[in-house]
Amino acid sequence: MNTAELLVQCLENEGVRYIFGLPGEENMQFLEALQSSSIQFVTTRHEQGAAFMADVYGRLTGRAGVCLSTLGPGATNLMTGVADANLDRAPLVAITGQVGTDRMHVDAHQYLDLVAMFAPVTKWSTHIVRPSNTPEIVRKAFKIAQAEKPGAVHIELPENIASMAAIGEPLRISDNHDIFASFSSITRAAELISQADNPLILVGNGAIRCNASAALTEFAARLNIPVANTFMGKGVIPYTHPLALWAVGLQQRDYISCGFDRADLVIAIGYDHIEYSPKKWNPMGDIPIVHVGRTAAEVDSSYIPQVEVVGDISDSLQEILSRADRQGKPDPYAIQLRDDIRAEYTEYAHDTGYPVKPQKIIYDLRQVLGSEDILISDVGAHKMWVARHYHCDRPNTCIISNGFAAMGIAIPGAVAAKLVHPHRKVVAVTGDGGFMMNMQELETALRIGTPFVTLIFNDGGYGLIEWKQQTHFNRSAFVRFGNPDFVRLAESMGLKGYRVEAGDELLPILKTALEQEVPAIIDCPVDYRENMELSQRVMQLSCAV
Repeated sequence: MNTAELLVQCLENEGVRYIFGLPGEENMQFLEALQSSSIQFVTTRHEQGAAFMADVYGRLTGRAGVCLSTLGPGATNLMTGVADANLDRAPLVAITGQVGTDRMHVDAHQYLDLVAMFAPVTKWSTHIVRPSNTPEIVRKAFKIAQAEKPGAVHIELPENIASMAAIGEPLRISDNHDIFASFSSITRAAELISQADNPLILVGNGAIRCNASAALTEFAARLNIPVANTFMGKGVIPYTHPLALWAVGLQQRDYISCGFDRADLVIAIGYDHIEYSPKKWNPMGDIPIVHVGRTAAEVDSSYIPQVEVVGDISDSLQEILSRADRQGKPDPYAIQLRDDIRAEYTEYAHDTGYPVKPQKIIYDLRQVLGSEDILISDVGAHKMWVARHYHCDRPNTCIISNGFAAMGIAIPGAVAAKLVHPHRKVVAVTGDGGFMMNMQELETALRIGTPFVTLIFNDGGYGLIEWKQQTHFNRSAFVRFGNPDFVRLAESMGLKGYRVEAGDELLPILKTALEQEVPAIIDCPVDYRENMELSQRVMQLSCAV
């Protein structure tokens, strides 16, 4: 047995089902070892796509997704997706090939110090230089990647080490023991909540990662406290729940900003600053905060909790609930906020304007996707509309990158989502800019049999940047481009292609596309004049009772 074969055995021991990546000269021994493995290797068209697939796989399953590249340019291509996983708190293990250790001290073809290069974008970056250390390195890598807060780990395998004889076996995976919050912190949190007149819950992706949706919903309902979620916290409480205030996180004031203005206590549950900076909702640092999470609060002048309840989130909420004595009702203004938000959402249900308004596109999507179906959002102007208007009944049914926020994630992410949940409908929502960054992975989807729909918000430019430029300078620059014929492009790849040519065509096209047995592309011209309309509307928003 050589090191590459031992490495594969260790990955099998960790329960790895898929490895996403590209073959290369320096990872040939590893690929040869995979030939007799139970692990399915998914050959992608670009290393960035491979990393995004591993990223979304990790976010959906809680188990580290694995991606592979060769050295040099293969590894640099991999980095964007690895960084995205790290800042989106998705467990991921990246494996790269490398020149032999006998060539690292001289200028060698395609050689870069990959351990150093990956260090800033991972929780841990290391290399295998002794075959016998492979089991320890792999076990440590997965333990670090999957520990709260999850993230990315990088392992480099030099080609001469990969072929060396190795003696060893995978290490036993020890059980993870839950950590429970202290009695004193729970008691103090219960006191603060009991005394508050207008408390508000802010919930983030950490509550989803820790499977705290049921406990959170019961906690809010029993104590009559409204709930706002971050972009990455969608579905942690059903959007139909009367206390759900939907998503917060738009970089401008919005309806929910008024709820924070009136709150005399914010209960932050599984909240991560990287999802939505506290300086946006607590700029003066004067709103009292109760922090509930698996890890301690980050240090920030706008986020200094009165108490930190650090431990298993579900257990913490149940213990606080058993001690809290809150008889109050939700702030009537919060209930009015919900009505206002819902009224704006339904306003576009029958809009027939063309190009199609982004609100209408999102409304139609919500009509065709069930509560368990999955939407993967790319990054761009459409992401703001998805975050604001696409509402979820279940956790992990709307995947938004909002930590690193890298364009190009939607299509590779949809491939991973379909592998994890083959019987659910999956839609990748992307702008025309993000689509062209990783559209090549649609061939991967066709080849491995993962049909999903890619919905393109087509505006012929980088819409989010134009929106920002218009807001700051009243003009835009360098954001326009041309596009291919997306329908003919789809057909040339053996996919189904559709173009929306009237305001009432999207809904039937979506229904048809979702029934196909191959990936489908929908080209939908979008009316992004609504971007500035929204900016003007929220600027004039009054929080008066």
